[in-house]
Amino acid sequence: MDASDLEIINQCMGGNIGIFEHLVDRYKKLVFNTAYRMMGNREEAEDVTQEAFIRIYNSLSRYNPQFKFSTWALKITTNLCLDNLRKRKGDHLPIDEQFNICDDELTPEEQYIRKENQRLVLDAINKLPEKYKEFIILFHHRNLSYQEIMDITGESLTIVKNRLYRARQMLKEYLINADKEGEKLWNASK
Repeated sequence: MDASDLEIINQCMGGNIGIFEHLVDRYKKLVFNTAYRMMGNREEAEDVTQEAFIRIYNSLSRYNPQFKFSTWALKITTNLCLDNLRKRKGDHLPIDEQFNICDDELTPEEQYIRKENQRLVLDAINKLPEKYKEFIILFHHRNLSYQEIMDITGESLTIVKNRLYRARQMLKEYLINADKEGEKLWNASK
């Protein structure tokens, strides 16, 4: 079906409930991937994705066509993720093995180093306070513009830029410290 998001929404609100499936098909990967990046756990991301689509469906009458549907859907998704993260505050976020890098041109050592570096970055992102983690994920993983992030979070451009800057600084500091710790362990093992 090539109907626009707005046409599908209007049909849903007119009583054609089944057509909502087209919006789910169109945006399920975006919603799930965002939930997964924020939750750090596949099962929780699946739960958030289901809940997000339920909330989206129940809120269709409040959708403002001035904004892209994907932006609105991501706002609902990120808010759900933040709510769930607040509920489990204090728990450590696991890192899934999904981020395996299988590049046939890399040596086993290079593959290991790349995988380890990726694990360190993901670990650093997961250790960020929620208000910074959200902005890093939206900007770097979802490749959203400042305007889209403003629409999703309801924050001003100054706050978006400020939180991205601070998040990057925290990531840099964490990675520098992780590198120093790795160096200490390496020297101690000699």
